[in-house]
Amino acid sequence: MARVYNFSAGPSMLPEEVLKTAADEMLEFGTTGQSVMEMSHRSKEYQAIFDETEANLREIMNIPDNYKVLFLQGGASTQFAMIPLNLMNKNKKADFIITGQWANKAFKEAGRYGEARAVASSADKTYSYIPKTTAADFDPDADFVHICMNNTIYGTKYNELPDTGDVPLIADISSCILSEPIDVTKFGMLYAGAQKNVAPAGVTIVIIREDLIGNAMDITPTMLNYVTHAENGSMFNTPPCYAIYIAGLTFKWIKKMGGLEAIKEMNVKKANLLYDFLDNSKMFKGTVVAEDRSLMNVPFVTGNDELDAKFVAESKAAGFVNLKGHRSVGGMRASIYNAMPIEGVEKLVAFMKKFEEENA
Repeated sequence: MARVYNFSAGPSMLPEEVLKTAADEMLEFGTTGQSVMEMSHRSKEYQAIFDETEANLREIMNIPDNYKVLFLQGGASTQFAMIPLNLMNKNKKADFIITGQWANKAFKEAGRYGEARAVASSADKTYSYIPKTTAADFDPDADFVHICMNNTIYGTKYNELPDTGDVPLIADISSCILSEPIDVTKFGMLYAGAQKNVAPAGVTIVIIREDLIGNAMDITPTMLNYVTHAENGSMFNTPPCYAIYIAGLTFKWIKKMGGLEAIKEMNVKKANLLYDFLDNSKMFKGTVVAEDRSLMNVPFVTGNDELDAKFVAESKAAGFVNLKGHRSVGGMRASIYNAMPIEGVEKLVAFMKKFEEENA
């Protein structure tokens, strides 16, 4: 068996240790005589898995007791509707910073339920930077301010949070969750699809301050009301049981690796390897301003579409897959999530050097 280096933006590679454990436990979890896939979500055995998973996430992220942790279905995109339905409930207003496709989708969806205002946008330069804002830019009467913390497609990341005063800050952290420590108390809510750094697609993690729950609009469907899930421990209906189990294995792996400080150190080392090469290459160039670069998603181009296509084809043949960039940026993109080993980035850089020498 030969495993490739998978640079996919998501679903992405998982730690091999997690996959091996899941494989070992596929037919029987513990001494239950059954796979986790077959377990009733109402069973004591599965509840124990679920409880340990939540407890480990709380420990890893240092989540305070006044925040609920929910494991939901529907992907991060369903949150684009759930957030305004539940939280755009006082003044029916919300502010958004548009830093990419997903932030824009959240903004447009919120406009269906109230007054959504784009405070700033980096669309003028293909979302290659994070726009600067000040406290004065935000409406103090807004029910919340929404940002996308890390922009998967465009390779940008918030390294300094906007000052929103007393207005709750909500962040989509789908492509940077668990990549480095984050101060949960600075946010009213965090949410993330799991398929980039946590688990296979199917579970969405929501971390929400308790005082923000319980004032949903009257039109809010039962399944889109945070109260429904908070009061039922994410078990109102059958949750994505197996994806939650894999998330639990990933959380254990992160603890074994030394926690988020150790994970960040590893991710910074990987990102610096790639960015240092791009900054000194005569062929390849990064597309993001240096101060806003993501640790997780690194887009780059040669400036020549035919050369880009040749690189993607030859890199795939060499065992580096899913490097083709998003159509809105073009070129290439290397997503180097937690599970990407440092040798994967080292070998990619070596391949890029060789390609540059052969095609200069």
